Amino acid sequence: MGELFYLVKRNTLVFLRERSAVFFSLLSMLIVLGLMVVFLGRMNSESLVNLLSKLGGRRDRAADERNAAYLIQLWTLAGILVVNSVTVTLTVTGSMVQDEAEKRLMAFYATPVNRIRLSLGYVLAAWLVGTGMCLLTLAVGEGYFALNGYGLLGMEALLKLCGMIALNTFVFSAIAYLLALFVHNSSAWSGLLTIIGTLVGFVGGIYLPMDALSGRVQSVLKCLPVIHGAAMMRTVCTKDAIRETFAGLPEEAEDLFREVMGISLWVGEHKISLGEQVIFLGFYAILAIGAGAVLSRRRRLR
Repeated sequence: MGELFYLVKRNTLVFLRERSAVFFSLLSMLIVLGLMVVFLGRMNSESLVNLLSKLGGRRDRAADERNAAYLIQLWTLAGILVVNSVTVTLTVTGSMVQDEAEKRLMAFYATPVNRIRLSLGYVLAAWLVGTGMCLLTLAVGEGYFALNGYGLLGMEALLKLCGMIALNTFVFSAIAYLLALFVHNSSAWSGLLTIIGTLVGFVGGIYLPMDALSGRVQSVLKCLPVIHGAAMMRTVCTKDAIRETFAGLPEEAEDLFREVMGISLWVGEHKISLGEQVIFLGFYAILAIGAGAVLSRRRRLR
C-alpha cells in the first residue's frame, strides 16, 4: 500500500505543480458555467416559461420565470459536473502519456513495483483530482445560487451528488487510462483531449436537450456512460425544483419535461432506473480496467 500511496501522491502532484494545467482547468470550468447559465440557460428557461403558460391557464408569470430559471440552472450544473468528470480526469491522465514520452514509464517498469499498483496510481490520481474539481464546481454553483437568492440543495441531495461525482470520476478515470495506452506522445494526447472536450457536451445531452436529437442519435448516446452520469445528477439536482415549477399541473407534464430534458432515460417502454444506471457505469469501469490491464501487460511483453 505504501507504493500505491506514493504513486498516487506523485501523479497528483505532477498535475498540481503544472500551474497552467490547473489554471486552465479552472478557467474552462468557469467559462462553460458562465456560457451555459447566461446563454443556453436563458434560452431554455424562456421556452419552459412559455410551455407553463400554455399548460397552466392563469399563472404567476414572475414566479414561473424565477422557478424556471432556477430549474434550468440546476439542470445545467449537473451537466457541467459530468463534463468536468471527463475533461479533468483526461487532463490528469496526461501525466502517464508524458511519462512514456520522456521514458520515465519504462524506468517504472524496470523497478520491482507491482504493475497493477502502477496502473492504479494513474487511475486513482485522476479520480482524486477529478472528484476534487467537481466538488469545487458544485460549491461554486451553490454559491452562485445563494448570491441570486435561490434555495440551496438539501443535505441528502448533496450527499447523493458527492457519491455520484465519485462514481463518475472513477469511471472516466478508468476510461482515460485505457485511452492513454493507445497514445504515445503529449501532442497527440492534447489533440484527443480537445476533441473529447468538444464532443462531451453533445454526447451527454448537455448543450442540447435530448428532444432536440434524432431517435437514432439518442439510441447511440444511451449506450455511452456520459448520458447516464448526467441523467443521474440531473435527477437529484432537479427533483424539488421540478415539483415547485410544475405545481398545479398534471404529473404527466413533469414526466414529459424529464424525458425531453434527458433527466429520465427510456429504452422502448422501459424507464432506466437509478440502480440500473449505477450498474451500467460500474460495468464500463470494470470493462475499461480489464481491457487496460490486458493491453498494459501486452505492451510490457513487447
